[in-house]
Amino acid sequence: MSIVITGATGQLGRHVVEALLERNVPAEDIVAAGRSVEKLAGFAERGVRVKAMDYADARSVAAALKGAQKVLLISGSEVGQRVEQHRTVIEAAKAEGVELLAYTSIANADTTGMRLAAEHQATEAILRESGVPFVLLRNGWYLENYTDQLPGTLAQGGLAGSAGDGRVSAASRVDYAHAAAAVLVAEDQAGRIYELGGDNAFSMADLAAEITAATGKAIIYQDLPAPDYAGMLAGFGVPEAFADILADSDLGIARGDLLVSTGDLRRLIGRPATSLSEAVRAAAAAA
Repeated sequence: MSIVITGATGQLGRHVVEALLERNVPAEDIVAAGRSVEKLAGFAERGVRVKAMDYADARSVAAALKGAQKVLLISGSEVGQRVEQHRTVIEAAKAEGVELLAYTSIANADTTGMRLAAEHQATEAILRESGVPFVLLRNGWYLENYTDQLPGTLAQGGLAGSAGDGRVSAASRVDYAHAAAAVLVAEDQAGRIYELGGDNAFSMADLAAEITAATGKAIIYQDLPAPDYAGMLAGFGVPEAFADILADSDLGIARGDLLVSTGDLRRLIGRPATSLSEAVRAAAAAA
C-alpha cells in the first residue's frame, strides 16, 4: 500500500499524516508530498517517505505519485489557480492508475452558490470526467477560521460579518484529517460523497457568546452589509479580491450553504466532532 498525501506541509495535510500513523499505517507506506521537504523532516525521521511536489509543476507531481495506490488531493490554497493545479494531480493519478483519489471539496458543493465553491465544483467535474476512481470529502468550515482570530477579536472587542442569523457546521482540522484517514484506509470508497461538518451548527451570535463565556470579556456580533464587511477586511490588510470572497462566504452562511446534518464526520472519526465550546476554550487558554 502506498498512500500519497499532497499538500502535506499544510496544517490539514500534516494532521492527515499523523492520523494515518495513529491508525498504524506503516510509515513507509505513507508519502508526504509538499513544496518544502525541509518542513517535512520530522516525518522523514519517523520513516515516512517525503517527496517534493508543487501543484504547478507537472513533473514533480508525477514523481510524487509514482507507485501510488491511493492519493489524497488536498485542495490548493491559491484561489484562482486551483482548477488547473488540481487537474495536474488528477491527470497524474490517472496515468499512474491509482485505485482511489480522495479530494477535499467544500460542503454542499452541488448546491451552494458561494464564489469560493466554484473551483471545487470545477474540480469535481474534472474528476467525474477523468475515469479516476474517486471519493469526495466535502469539508465544512474549520473552527480555526474563527479561533485563530481570537486575539484580534478580543483586541477589537467584537465580531463583525455578514452571516446574519445563519448557522455554520464547523469542525476542527484534526476532525477532518481523521475523517480523511478513515476513508483512505477503508475499502470500497470509490463513488462515495461525504458531507462533513460539526455535530452542532452555530451562528455568529453563538460564537460571540462562547468567546464571552470563555474569556470573561463581553463580545458582541455586529452584522454588516457584505460590501461594508469586505471593506472592513480590506482595511485590515486582507487583499481586496479575497475580502470580497470572504464576505460572499458569509452570505452563503446566511443562506444555510454551510449547514451539514449528515452525521458523516462523527461516523467516520468514531467520536463526536470537536464542539465550538471546546475549540474556543482551548484557544482562549492558549492566547
